[in-house]
Amino acid sequence: MKKSLKARKRILVITKTVCIVGCGKMGSALLSQWVEGPEAITVVDPAGSDVPEGVTLVTDCAEIADRTFDLIVAAVKPQLIDEVMPDYAAHLAPGGYVLSIAAGYSAARLSKVMGDAPVIRTMPNLPAAIGRGVSGICPGPHATAAHTTHAESFMRRAGSTITVDSEEKLDRVTAVAGSGPGYVFEIARAYAEAAMAQGFDEDEARDMVLGTIGGAIAMASEAGAPSLEELRNSVTSKGGTTAAGLAALNGDGGLSTRLHDTLQAAYERAVELR
Repeated sequence: MKKSLKARKRILVITKTVCIVGCGKMGSALLSQWVEGPEAITVVDPAGSDVPEGVTLVTDCAEIADRTFDLIVAAVKPQLIDEVMPDYAAHLAPGGYVLSIAAGYSAARLSKVMGDAPVIRTMPNLPAAIGRGVSGICPGPHATAAHTTHAESFMRRAGSTITVDSEEKLDRVTAVAGSGPGYVFEIARAYAEAAMAQGFDEDEARDMVLGTIGGAIAMASEAGAPSLEELRNSVTSKGGTTAAGLAALNGDGGLSTRLHDTLQAAYERAVELR
């Protein structure tokens, strides 16, 4: 696994036409960023979801007739792939590839379903909707270096990427980043609830908690910032209020253990789904 996340760079275009099959919550989040590029994008969604201006929307594969696409994005639910995606095998242009955002469906299985097409799996997370996502990328069967380079560039429009060399590692990315916003939202919810117990109303608690978390993360994300441990220590005076709070939060290592268990449980479930 590469140790650092790649920051977004200039847009790399090796595809001119993109077909997104399915447009649920994650597909819509990514589309909101992808639409800023120069490609002609078609969305196939039976529900007829709203799409950004400039995107072609159809409700059935038959409506794309004999058109082919340089990139086909599999954004349907995993349990629908066997039923839906075979219809799109003939619509992949020579030299093109399939990018899957479907959790729990292996690249090898999707490649077979798509007539031995090149496949790359990606696991994005919800902040992709505001261009702050973290996406794991794993090249699958028949994917070339050019396909991988394009997938990295394409996903960086929605945030940062980390490329791994096996789906087992992608499952670990899923546990850390894919599911991660849920953990953060739950921690923030519990933090705000505790603030309300200190006598603040809901809006006050939310503003203080989100402002504190956002400011702390911004500091930690600055270029050349100290380690997380050093940053923690910089606001912790011996015998002070922060030290007292930290002793209650993780003095016995309980928080560290619980977070370890959280990621392990998510990873094991990702393996089961695959």
